[in-house]
Amino acid sequence: MKLSRLLLFTLLSFGSIPTTDLWAQGGDQILDGIGETGLIARYVFDGDVKDWSRNNLHGNMSESKMKFDNDAQFGKVLSLTAGSNSYVTIPGNVFANEESLSISGWIYLLSDQRNQHFFDFGKNTKTHFFVAPTGNKEKGNLQTEIATAGEKYKTDGPVLELNKWVHLVVVIDIPSKSLNTYVDGVLTGTTKIAKLKLDQLFDSNTAKNNVLNIGKSISPEDPYLKAKLHDFRIYRVPLTEKQIGKIYHNSLKSEAEEEEPEQPTGDLPKYPAGTPQLYNQYLTGISDIKVQTVVGDLPRLPGTLKGIYANGIEGPEVKVIWPAPTDNSSVLKAGQYMVTGIVSGTELKPKAVVTVQEVKEAATPELKLKAFNLDEVALSSDSHGHDTKFIENREKFIKTLAATNPDSFLYMFRNAFGQKQPENAEPLGVWDTQDTKLRGHATGHYLTAIAQAYGSTGYDSALHEDFAKKMDYLVNTLYDLAQLSGKPQTAGGVSVSDPTAVPFGPGKTTYDSDLSTEGIRTDYWNWGKGFISAYPPDQFIMLEKGANYGGQKTQIWAPYYTLHKILAGLLDVYEVSGNEKALEISKGMGDWVYARMKKLPNETLISMWNRYIAGEFGGMNEVMARLYRMTNEKQYLEVAQLFDNIKVFYGDAKHSNGLAKNVDTFRGLHANQHIPQIVGALEMYHDSKTPDYYRIADNFWYKTTNDYMYSIGGVAGASNPANAECFISQPSTIYENGFSAGGQNETCATYNMLKLTSGLFLYDQRAEYMDYYERGLYNHILASVAEKTPANTYHVPLRPGSIKQFGNPKMDGFTCCNGTALESSTKLQNSIYFKSLDNQALYVNLYVPSTVKWKEKNVIIEQTTSFPNEDHTQLTIKGEGKFDLNVRVPHWATKGFFVKINGKEVKVKAIPGSYLTLNRKWKDGDKIELRMPFQFHLDPVMDQQNIASLFYGPVLLAAQETEPLNEWRKITLDAKDLSKSIKGDAEKLEFVIDGIQFKPFYNTYGRHSVYLDITLK
Repeated sequence: MKLSRLLLFTLLSFGSIPTTDLWAQGGDQILDGIGETGLIARYVFDGDVKDWSRNNLHGNMSESKMKFDNDAQFGKVLSLTAGSNSYVTIPGNVFANEESLSISGWIYLLSDQRNQHFFDFGKNTKTHFFVAPTGNKEKGNLQTEIATAGEKYKTDGPVLELNKWVHLVVVIDIPSKSLNTYVDGVLTGTTKIAKLKLDQLFDSNTAKNNVLNIGKSISPEDPYLKAKLHDFRIYRVPLTEKQIGKIYHNSLKSEAEEEEPEQPTGDLPKYPAGTPQLYNQYLTGISDIKVQTVVGDLPRLPGTLKGIYANGIEGPEVKVIWPAPTDNSSVLKAGQYMVTGIVSGTELKPKAVVTVQEVKEAATPELKLKAFNLDEVALSSDSHGHDTKFIENREKFIKTLAATNPDSFLYMFRNAFGQKQPENAEPLGVWDTQDTKLRGHATGHYLTAIAQAYGSTGYDSALHEDFAKKMDYLVNTLYDLAQLSGKPQTAGGVSVSDPTAVPFGPGKTTYDSDLSTEGIRTDYWNWGKGFISAYPPDQFIMLEKGANYGGQKTQIWAPYYTLHKILAGLLDVYEVSGNEKALEISKGMGDWVYARMKKLPNETLISMWNRYIAGEFGGMNEVMARLYRMTNEKQYLEVAQLFDNIKVFYGDAKHSNGLAKNVDTFRGLHANQHIPQIVGALEMYHDSKTPDYYRIADNFWYKTTNDYMYSIGGVAGASNPANAECFISQPSTIYENGFSAGGQNETCATYNMLKLTSGLFLYDQRAEYMDYYERGLYNHILASVAEKTPANTYHVPLRPGSIKQFGNPKMDGFTCCNGTALESSTKLQNSIYFKSLDNQALYVNLYVPSTVKWKEKNVIIEQTTSFPNEDHTQLTIKGEGKFDLNVRVPHWATKGFFVKINGKEVKVKAIPGSYLTLNRKWKDGDKIELRMPFQFHLDPVMDQQNIASLFYGPVLLAAQETEPLNEWRKITLDAKDLSKSIKGDAEKLEFVIDGIQFKPFYNTYGRHSVYLDITLK
């Protein structure tokens, strides 16, 4: 079977921008040019009815008579023969909360009896969606039908030949309001579905109310299907004719053929060159600039420049798109050269004269600040006594966490070690099921969340004690399991304690990732001393031997990513509670990893860390550096360095360029595979003092937030490459190469970006870091949680008329983003305040109702505010002492920043996007009032600036929609004063523009438009 490989090319070229092939990444991330995030389920039917996607929606065979035959074209296929009465059922939650659907599959009809059903999905015979390949009572041709309580929609197709493979695809495209049927890649029938919504067909709340049959009608009166079936797929996106044609033709190719790279589908509106693009239509000039750099380092060019506007317009700074070289050849010698940029929607081409100096690189900063412990900062109600969004989200997670059973999170660990499960223990679902190669990842997130919940619940002694017990139980169980590894099962028995000598599993001739009940190995005595995971060590060893990501037992799924979560959770428990067993488990596994990795050649490491998903190691460099700091045992710092992603960090084994030299080496790559690696680089800088690690982190942050960021703070969502989890293929081209139909802005990527941001701020107190932190926190993290439960988003769709999809309300089945959501919402207070290492300064970063206890100064600071529903906050000092109070002047505070101390106005020079220092000997009861008037402002897409998001102060306002849209919501605003076109209630943050309601994105639970097509007049 042909599985696509992702070949990444830089597609956009202007001025002197070079176009260079990026290295390919193998694996299953793209199937026939469609990113796997668009795939709900895939049933190959090559011997079983398992789901080949990562979503574990495995089918069930209805009858033991079901058989699989060898087929000349496709190999082993499912055979539903006359008299067998066999069919396949799939889980009732397959279609939960989906908007559109595409069903694709191969069928080989063995009978022309009418009323056979290829599939039949719905609630009952009156509300369902089916394909009858041999027709119905009236017609003998292909029939597709959707029936709801009030409407029926049908398409006719051709008469299908018997005894011949035919490829059928049905697309329900809700935004386009169409039902389309394709046969062998060709459109054969279409009809309008003006009133249809998928929640009419499927019960999203109760899976058992849905009947999902493949090979059988829901009606007992209809005959069973007599056919052979192969490769049945369900997509959550409406496939295009081009994509359908590719699925069809690729299935017929030989295994050896190499597929061409997928091009963008280009389904977003295309705008003529003369389309007015916000303030750029009034732009008459832009200043050229001069910048300096040193030999070897590409210059850091500013993302915005000051513009000159006509017609009395006071426009914002101008977004400039600069060339994005793929190497540093232009700066290998001292001298000068010129770089030319472009401004979207204009003919202006600002120039930067770059001076390359032959001098030493600037010193990297020292650590200056420290975060407060979670128990030193408490969230408060707002100034009117109402719970804030911070408290609302925290309580959803804390209360649900308290109700969880730790044995569910230990289930697969006990399973891997062949241990008996406690009574009433139930396994988790989604990515932690029996067969899933990532199982155990949720346990790591859970450990961290429980530790953070323990540190954050001083306000409730019962909760505090509950989380303490959960921590101890989890750690004790994992410790007991880890003690089994590499030791004889019985006294005097055989064992393998050496991590590098792990043999094949019993009865096996190779290493494999088979975790099925029948195939999993549980011979823990052969796994090497210290090993702990929710699966045996094979995946780690297979990675070293070249295995790629995928669903087959010869493929793997990010073993070091899972391990990072587990170790990070254990160290978090140790730090908050002092549990020595948690540290011992981490040391044991650290030793196991060190033993294996220290023997690997550099070429193998480079290959491992540049394999899509398979080589995703989360923040193993981070956690190993932390372990070194806790133990002062040098091998942990050494192994942390072995996780350097050399291609991304340094360009090549010679360290020729890469992020260390400010070269963008991550375009087109999987975002959340790489962001934790950068967090780890910063952690490595803390301990190794290697300047390149800091430069890697700082350069990455600057490039990501300038060239890849969406308005909510997310950074991924590529349509090119065709994977919603990837960075776009060329910087600063979100409109051309972003806005993936499968969603974008993976929530855990923003979680990790915030982690990186706060880490960098501890070294360099640039306000732009905390401006970004505020953006991502309010407009993505707070906006990622469901209204009444802790269910949360994976991807956040930003296309017009989108709707958030929330998952895991009961914490019983986790994706990666469900895991980081546990962490985000149990530490919401962690970056509101920082303190200097010498305890002479306090930084107020976020305006959130809260109290901080500064123990070293014997001072408490209370922040009282209803921000962002009000534009002011008050800080009250309890205690006394001399220290600097550094308050952030947000970048959006362009209408002023006003300060009063004890009721008296203080004259200050407050610059938006900076920190203002207030220094005095503070007295008990001193009150500092800060006011920063809000205003409306726009955040445009850099390469199509009429497409923009609307903000009020820090808050992104989303248009409230009633249905999905094919085009961007159009609004017109006053060019000189946006507020003249906007009505509403500023205290409620609810507004109306052109008759459309706008609300904060974090209070939006229905359909929304985050981006708008805006005309300024």
